[in-house]
Amino acid sequence: MQEEVTQKTIALSVNVGKGAARLTEQALQKAIQKFLEQRKSHTPHGKQTMRQLMKQNAGVSNIEITDSNIKAFESTAKKYNIDFSLKKVKGEQTRYLVFFKGRDADVMTAAFKEFSAKKLTQEKKPSIRKLLSSLKEKAAGLNAQRDKVKNKDREVSL
Repeated sequence: MQEEVTQKTIALSVNVGKGAARLTEQALQKAIQKFLEQRKSHTPHGKQTMRQLMKQNAGVSNIEITDSNIKAFESTAKKYNIDFSLKKVKGEQTRYLVFFKGRDADVMTAAFKEFSAKKLTQEKKPSIRKLLSSLKEKAAGLNAQRDKVKNKDREVSL
């Protein structure tokens, strides 16, 4: 079980030109070195763990949020290309600490302004389900007031 966790398989494909009919040791070595360089330089973006954020050596700042709907913030942060990490603080209220790079402070304030404006407009909009249920009740009340008239005439008219 331990071997399965520690070992990973990597697929590497190398295109060989027409002149060289086979893959040489040097070409394979260059391809592996290039792959390892790219893997080292790759830094994660967007939502990440605190450890990944701290590894980037950029200085970390934080903002406290009391809103439990933090998923909506992630789309705004993705739009502004912010690297951040969330930490839930236990207490009487559900609070979140949003950690981000220190150099992203200006971008973070702009993203928070947009996020809070979006949340305010969502709260101001009337709920369609509530409106629909109130209109159903009103329609049921109007139908109850209407007289039910059923006349069946079987006379023959000349």
